[in-house]
Amino acid sequence: MKESRMSRLRKHYGVPAKKGGRVLFNYNGKQGRITSADEGQRLRVVFDGETKRSIIHPTWMVEYI
Repeated sequence: MKESRMSRLRKHYGVPAKKGGRVLFNYNGKQGRITSADEGQRLRVVFDGETKRSIIHPTWMVEYI
């Protein structure tokens, strides 16, 4: 079975990222929910109160809550 993007991201960066998980992005102080991972092993996140997905690096200024 093929490994998922999220699983590869977790292994590569050693983070507890999972779909639906909550993050605090310390760069802008916003909290959001993880929707997926992209091909470049970055997180796709929808921040609270927004509808547009943002792409963030899984270790740069991110806290998993």
